[in-house]
Amino acid sequence: MLVLVGLLFKVGAVPFHSWTPDVYQGAPTPITGFMAACTKIAAFGAMLRLVYVVLPPLEWDIVPTLSAVAVVTMLLGTVVAIVQTDVKRMLAYSAIAHAGFILVGVVALTQSGITGVLFYLLAYGLASIGAFAVVTLVREVHSGPGGAVVAEATHLSQWAGLGRRHPALAGAFALFLLSFAGIPLTSGFIGKFAVFAAAVEGGLTWLAVVGVLASAAAVFFYVRLIVLMFFTDAVGTPGESTTVVKGRGFTLVAIGVAVAGTVLLGVLPSPVLQLFGDAARFLP
Repeated sequence: MLVLVGLLFKVGAVPFHSWTPDVYQGAPTPITGFMAACTKIAAFGAMLRLVYVVLPPLEWDIVPTLSAVAVVTMLLGTVVAIVQTDVKRMLAYSAIAHAGFILVGVVALTQSGITGVLFYLLAYGLASIGAFAVVTLVREVHSGPGGAVVAEATHLSQWAGLGRRHPALAGAFALFLLSFAGIPLTSGFIGKFAVFAAAVEGGLTWLAVVGVLASAAAVFFYVRLIVLMFFTDAVGTPGESTTVVKGRGFTLVAIGVAVAGTVLLGVLPSPVLQLFGDAARFLP
């Protein structure tokens, strides 16, 4: 149980989530992207091994416990993300909500649950790396002498009108947000469908229903940012404006790979699902 608590802390599940928004906001954005994707993938990989190999004899204790954690994680992450005004903090609470969605697949205790979790982690990891790569390029510019480029522009109001000035970058970010929201034809939709279907197969239909409702509510704050970028005029702050700095090679490659992966996994998920399905047989 103590090992499980440590892993829940690592993935940012409630009630061990408090560190997530502060660390996501305070860390350099490339490190934040690494934590959001790679650290979460590693932690859930360890959790799958623990739950499916070590804890099956404690199924009657573990399933109610993890189900309760999944529910409060999905709900708290979604509700608190709605009121955020900082992009990185919004993505942090989004990460908390996604930890709850992934736990739905973990608690299913079926091979399809393993497959769904692995696919979800791949889809979420790609979108997270791409989203934080975009955040690194959107900066504040002082309109004074020299027009110095300063910190990242992370306040939501600073993203208003970005889609009109930089449609390609804003379009990529919108794609990642739609994947987070689980919109069809994105990898996020397939991931959520896989973990919710696994929960139904494992006899936890009620948990899948809660997940679907929380996912529907989460669409609001993702779409709000898309509307802000493409359908809202920028409101200038005296002495400051927002610009997009020229991306270096690795940043652009990360965004390009994330876009391609998000689309391909949403349109043609079968080969990857089959691969993870084969891998799930060897996990126990």
